[in-house]
Amino acid sequence: MKALYLERIDGPESVVVAEVDTPVPGPGEVRVALRAASINHRELFITHGQYPGMTVPITLGCDGAGVVDMIGEGVTGVREGDEVVLYPARNWGSNRHAPAADFGLLGMPFAGTIAEYICVPVDNLAPKPAFMSFEEAGAMPLTALTSWRALMFKGRLEAGETLLISGVGGGVATFGLAFAVAKGANVYVTGENQDVIDRAVAMGAKGGLLYTDPDWRKQVGKLTGGIDVVLDGAPSPSFANYVRAINPGARIVIYGSTAGNEIKFNATDIFLKSASIVGSQVGDPQDFKEMLAFAEQHAIKPVIEATYPLAQAKEALLHLRDQHKFGKVVVTM
Repeated sequence: MKALYLERIDGPESVVVAEVDTPVPGPGEVRVALRAASINHRELFITHGQYPGMTVPITLGCDGAGVVDMIGEGVTGVREGDEVVLYPARNWGSNRHAPAADFGLLGMPFAGTIAEYICVPVDNLAPKPAFMSFEEAGAMPLTALTSWRALMFKGRLEAGETLLISGVGGGVATFGLAFAVAKGANVYVTGENQDVIDRAVAMGAKGGLLYTDPDWRKQVGKLTGGIDVVLDGAPSPSFANYVRAINPGARIVIYGSTAGNEIKFNATDIFLKSASIVGSQVGDPQDFKEMLAFAEQHAIKPVIEATYPLAQAKEALLHLRDQHKFGKVVVTM
């Protein structure tokens, strides 16, 4: 089969679309003929070696949707021809608050989805929402799940509350906007340019600020009227700009460190507001089911920025690095 393959750690230019062995499902597994996958910034980090416990070679990608085409020994409750979307990880464990030590995502350390076929445990399958295309379903798993858990499980977002999404345009932030608007929250965003903010407003945001404006910290309190929940994947440059605008009892949910690891703040900004800083990563299978059900209930589809065939999967990865502005980059098989 063909797959987007990483044999050496030398940046995104080092990936290739290669012919690799077609997997066969073991006991408890199914094989899925993938129809679509999507590219995440995680794949860029992996090509630079910026990921714990890396091993190569590896097939990249953790998002995928397709059709069950082979069933392993002992598997029940699924049939060949079922249209499915994949939970993007394995081995979460029984603790809803944090994953087990052997938890890992597809595409590192487990075989990935940017390929013609993948074998996964049967528990990784969820029915593809009928109102979505394979391309749309294949763009959902990692970023939609990460956003859902951060907002609903960790952030405990409620209707009527005010949410600030830092850096709208990426997958997690864009799904967060859609989920929060459907939930009935008042959503405000920051973005790198006015076009990105205008697109967020068109999706239901109440307004936005340019994070490229050095004075946005002076405007955020007036614009929002006070913030109950923050969704932030790049807190290093942004945290100090919004922390003075949080309301008592606010929850600041951090799901990434795209712009650096260090955050500086005054302790009084947090404890005098009885605020919480909460870390969140990916999500468990229950989060995944709840996210898909909410998306189906509210007809939420991903924003797709660009689509590439598998033969051009390397170009899709470079698009994410060089051209990405708003939404998901999808690969079709």
